[in-house]
Amino acid sequence: MRYKFKCNKISKLCAVAVLSIGLAACASNDQANDKQSAKQKNDVRQVTDVMGHEMKVPTKPKRIVASYLEDYLAALDVKPVAQWSVSNGVQDYLQDDYLQGVPTISYDLPYEAVQKFKPDLVLMNSSSMVEGGKYDQYSKIAPTYVAAKEQDNDWKKVLLEVGKVLDKEDKAKQVLTDYEKYAKDAKAKLEDKGEKPSAAAIWLTNNKFFIVSKNLSSGDVLYNDLDLKAPKIVDEISAKSTNSWNEISLEKLAELDADYIFLINYDKQGASELDNKLWKNLPAVKNNQVAEIPSTSSWLYTGPIANKAIIDDVLKTIDK
Repeated sequence: MRYKFKCNKISKLCAVAVLSIGLAACASNDQANDKQSAKQKNDVRQVTDVMGHEMKVPTKPKRIVASYLEDYLAALDVKPVAQWSVSNGVQDYLQDDYLQGVPTISYDLPYEAVQKFKPDLVLMNSSSMVEGGKYDQYSKIAPTYVAAKEQDNDWKKVLLEVGKVLDKEDKAKQVLTDYEKYAKDAKAKLEDKGEKPSAAAIWLTNNKFFIVSKNLSSGDVLYNDLDLKAPKIVDEISAKSTNSWNEISLEKLAELDADYIFLINYDKQGASELDNKLWKNLPAVKNNQVAEIPSTSSWLYTGPIANKAIIDDVLKTIDK
């Protein structure tokens, strides 16, 4: 009897011990779950965009829609959930190394299309994209951050803004530092050749010529980063227009006194304007100093990756 009593007593003690361990484990799991929930709840940051919109954004967003800001994302090692596109294509220069396989979305970001991608962050490259109540519509889909006030803007400031909202400010600053050194070294190579040449970037599409502005797009690289001479026509057009590229008649283009022309040719075989005597009499054409740039290049865009590629093209043409 005593033996049986002892066994019952031991069994009860074991049961109590097991129950205690179980309760402790449950409590521990509950605490871990509470901490995880709290972490997920607090895994956001308070930010303010250039328009003064205050919002909470994910610390590490995973599904970003950022029309026309893909160059900046790629430079910061971030892949968007969708990429900018127009009827005739995408930013080809980013495809192989950065955006291969990323589905496209129309450049003007239709609401329904944005919703389908279920973004956790929407980045806008200018305030014009959210005018007329559009901001409220986008912000209902996901936190919406405007990175610049103007459509044609200082890309370096935009890069820092994108770095800020993605919590990659240090990375953005390093990208900018690396680019400035890259441009400075290229400028030094060109200066070693002696006299500073003049240059112009011309875009030919549908038998129409467009010339780049002095301080925007590839013009910013040519005249500011590399300090090449701007032809008189470029100065005149830049003083009157705020566009990156400006249409110019062949008659006006005939006055272009550039040593070098960088021709972004979208027409290729159908470019009848290139057979015109006015074009053939341009100094750069007569001296065989026209570099034909493929339509897949980065010359119509801007950003750290685009601009480095432009610098490479300039060096291949002038520093040879």
